[in-house]
Amino acid sequence: MPIDTRPSYGHPLKPASRGPGSDPGSGPDAPLPGVVGAGPAMREVFRTTRQVAPSRACVLIVGETGTGKELVARAIHDLSPRSTGPYIRVNCGALTESLLESELFGHVKGSFTGAVDNRTGRFEAAHTGSIFLDEVNSTSPKLQVKLLRVLQEGEFERVGDNNTKKVDTRIVAATNRDLLDEIDSGRFREDLYYRLNVVPIYLPPLRERREDVELLVVFFLKRYAEQNRRDVRRVHPEAMRRLREHDWPGNVRELQNYVERAVILGEGPELLVDHLPPQLRGETTPRPIRHRGGASGADLAALTSELVRQGIRTAGPNANDLHDRVVGQVERELIQQVLQTCDRVQIKAAARLGINRNTLHKKLSEYRIDENVPAGAPNGDGEDAPDAVRPGDASHPHDE
Repeated sequence: MPIDTRPSYGHPLKPASRGPGSDPGSGPDAPLPGVVGAGPAMREVFRTTRQVAPSRACVLIVGETGTGKELVARAIHDLSPRSTGPYIRVNCGALTESLLESELFGHVKGSFTGAVDNRTGRFEAAHTGSIFLDEVNSTSPKLQVKLLRVLQEGEFERVGDNNTKKVDTRIVAATNRDLLDEIDSGRFREDLYYRLNVVPIYLPPLRERREDVELLVVFFLKRYAEQNRRDVRRVHPEAMRRLREHDWPGNVRELQNYVERAVILGEGPELLVDHLPPQLRGETTPRPIRHRGGASGADLAALTSELVRQGIRTAGPNANDLHDRVVGQVERELIQQVLQTCDRVQIKAAARLGINRNTLHKKLSEYRIDENVPAGAPNGDGEDAPDAVRPGDASHPHDE
């Protein structure tokens, strides 16, 4: 797993030796320079990165924030024949459209207010090397057209200039969103996606590869113990268990910060549970995993999977009431929210839920919902009479 997500602590990776037998770890899935990870997910990342690095192909790195996309991009450059050329990084999400256009392509004097001199853009600066476009999903439609031209033709014009410039630059892009969802919503060009997505590399979130957590903890523990001159040499088993079981919404960056905090605030040679932040000690509610983008079917499936997984883990290995714990709670919450949106009119709620009224009555009784509704409140049938089962309801063709 990528180990350093903060440039202030990082150092440029050295080009790997490519002579036969010169690198004892030069196998197809050997770890990348500056990367920690031993699980199958990361070995696949290592393998794909080493395969694509010597080529000229565009690479699209996909992963949540904090998974180490920039480190993989840097490794692609350093393992390529372009390793002696420049490596330029641009965060597309940090600038407005006009500033980003000038940043990428440069501008000429007088092209806009404040353009007091000619400026070389990042694409020109990356000539014969590589350019890393982070958060490429943040680019505007206008810039996407210019990016597509650079990818296809290797040429562009500076802002305010008519002279065409040609560059030889390898493009590596990264996104923390599903670009197919962005295409469906009209925010990203489909043709640009297919030009960028020649070789995709998926960086899994830390919660999907817990086998790497201990390696990362040990690495960061050693790093920050040395930096802060602390004598922390090991991790208590219970602290390590809690670190492994945390969901890590901030991924490696979050783990890195937690270990640094524990080293600074802790005392003695061992990292203890008391040195961990409150959410790992069970003193605050864990922050849920937030999926970016619209409420797509894939997001709902992922959230459902995460909810079930957390329910099973919270219940413990000896629980024998998982259905009530997970399905029951979800069903109860669903009924309550639908009732609320239907002004607590049960006929409307039953129709919205896709069940008959008698089934809803049973569920309300089972979950003890609306037991304390005032007598004068509207009843579930939208009438003033008590909400009772009427004669003939028992023969309703859909009753259970």
